[in-house]
Amino acid sequence: MYVGIVAQRDNEQAVSLAAELVGTLEADDLTTTLDTATAGALDRPGVDVNEMAECDLVVSIGGDGTFLYAARGAGSTPIMGINLGEVGFLNAIAPADAIEAVTAEVEQLRETGRARSREIPRLRASNGDWSLEPAINEIAFQGPQRGHGNGADFTVRVDDEVYTTGHADGVLVSTPTGSTAYNLSEGGPLVHPSIEAIVLTEMCPTDSMPSLAVDIDSTVSVSVSGAEEAFVVSDGRTRERIDPPATVTVSTAEVPVRIAGGSVDYFEALKKLE
Repeated sequence: MYVGIVAQRDNEQAVSLAAELVGTLEADDLTTTLDTATAGALDRPGVDVNEMAECDLVVSIGGDGTFLYAARGAGSTPIMGINLGEVGFLNAIAPADAIEAVTAEVEQLRETGRARSREIPRLRASNGDWSLEPAINEIAFQGPQRGHGNGADFTVRVDDEVYTTGHADGVLVSTPTGSTAYNLSEGGPLVHPSIEAIVLTEMCPTDSMPSLAVDIDSTVSVSVSGAEEAFVVSDGRTRERIDPPATVTVSTAEVPVRIAGGSVDYFEALKKLE
């Protein structure tokens, strides 16, 4: 059995916990796989994070950013998040419980061949020529830069029906998980993780429309014009430059994120946003 470990970069507590976890698992005749940064901190061989999909379980140690990074390479492999961050909507396990929680999940895998996990959707943006890495939080459409006189013209359609059209700094297409992130900072609504929805929020539009939540199986298309260039960004990490006029489609990705280790206390985590 292979357990992948991704620790927050330059975080001594995360590296120390990763070292303890490696020792515990390898003493139990398990094989651990470390991403390059974690391996470097522990002076061990490592792999690119994209190889984590070959593991049976991936453990992310850090904040939500570390979880997002680990999820980039995990594919359908369940991810257990150890929360060292301030909010931690994706990380359910406290550091003090990490070793026990991981070893319990390993035993579950040994006995049944499956981890206990829940699924959350990812969103994929594509236009026929390219497809961005799937997003856990949001796909952001942005003009060349923000501020008065910049931005671009956007037309947003849901299943071929026009929702809004006009000038804005950008448009966000978010998952319920992402509703607590960029979407919230742009005035979008919080969406409980049990609600299967896609959230549409304009960024500083000239003529504002309220945010809209649509069914998770909807197809959203965003047409961009009125600018020399624009960008489509997945979870703030990977982006594609587009030359308007252009249309990009966003839909639910085929492979969801599988989160192991129980659920976050959502309303308790919300209090940390205040």
